Amino acid sequence: MTDSVFHIMAKPGSFQCNMSCDYCFYLEKENIYGKRMPMRMDDATLRQYIKQQVKAQASLPEVGFVWQGGEPTICGLDFFKTIVKYQKRYSNGKPVNNSIQTNGLLIDDKWARFLAENRFLVGISIDGPEHLHDRYRVSKGRTPTFKKVMAAIERMKKYQVDFNTLTVINDHNCDHGLEVYRFLKSIGSDFHQYIPIVELMESDARIDEQAAQLIFPVKRENNAMTGFSVPGFSEERGYGKFMTEVFDEWVKNDVGNIYVRLFETVLAQTLGYPPSICIFQKTCGNALVLEQNGDLYPCDHFVYEDLKLGNIHDDYVIDMATSDKQQAFGSSKETTLTDICRRCEFLNLCNGGCPKHRVVDIGETHQQNYLCGSYKKIFSHMKPYMEYMANEIRYQRAPQTVKSFTPSAPCSAP
Repeated sequence: MTDSVFHIMAKPGSFQCNMSCDYCFYLEKENIYGKRMPMRMDDATLRQYIKQQVKAQASLPEVGFVWQGGEPTICGLDFFKTIVKYQKRYSNGKPVNNSIQTNGLLIDDKWARFLAENRFLVGISIDGPEHLHDRYRVSKGRTPTFKKVMAAIERMKKYQVDFNTLTVINDHNCDHGLEVYRFLKSIGSDFHQYIPIVELMESDARIDEQAAQLIFPVKRENNAMTGFSVPGFSEERGYGKFMTEVFDEWVKNDVGNIYVRLFETVLAQTLGYPPSICIFQKTCGNALVLEQNGDLYPCDHFVYEDLKLGNIHDDYVIDMATSDKQQAFGSSKETTLTDICRRCEFLNLCNGGCPKHRVVDIGETHQQNYLCGSYKKIFSHMKPYMEYMANEIRYQRAPQTVKSFTPSAPCSAP
């Protein structure tokens, strides 16, 4: 592993958040770090991280930072002004880019002006129109948040902040793919990321067990899913239905204008490029997480004590990212595939999906991805269109001509 192939998501406020989303998987990290955790990353840890990140990306044309949570804005605007100050101090003149994922509740005019002036790319979480968003995305006091999120989006548009949207697909909005997609377009989002929520009922009990499963594969006895998890193993509804609805609208109207991360990734893969989404890569381990106190973990979904790689106050981030422990974590994704996965025609596209989602017992040594049926539905539905667009691109033609393509028609000749 080199400095160009791993990324770090920093969580300066850890699990702490001003919302209480029913499906949030990160709130349970309180079991590791406790209720008395400071509100924000301390100054020494922040400086150490920024210096190490600059050094780790020395061969790249610019240095990238990603700030997540919990909710990172609860660290305060002054904290982020300090981030920018240290980045300028330690980057030696190299360009720096910042991305932040937020729920938007604290984005007032001062925040929006800061984000615009410092060219932060903002990912804002919104699950669709009001009746869908407010089902699970609620405040600490269990009050709706949609209107506050929309106010934040309007402020960002006012100050010309670059933003994209992250939408969690759950049991409530999964049958509203077209409605959600059109809504996101209507509010000015031209970059969509759709994340299916897959969580087991026994979230606390699985901490050590799931960590162990990757490197020392074991089967869990109780794989009951939470009620908010998106239907996924069946091909008939849920995540697969949602994404095919979105695709049908996108492919006929918005290719080249709206960026849907899943679709763009699959198109690139059809052209022979490696997947940009970590869950579709052959191995794991390239998207690490830095906790508030400097602890480094292999992945956002595997912040478990047994998998901790070390701390940046004791070890260098590149050494931890390339350690035997992290390599074992990463390679186990491929070695724990089921036989059904290995025989699947779409293995080259999903590579078994995220190991966190492998919770379905199919009578083999290893477990199957909960979203397997959805992936098959999505990939088979998109395949003829993706092959058509890839062919157009190969011959330096505009992929937007796919608007007039139907699967029964042959791909155009060179």
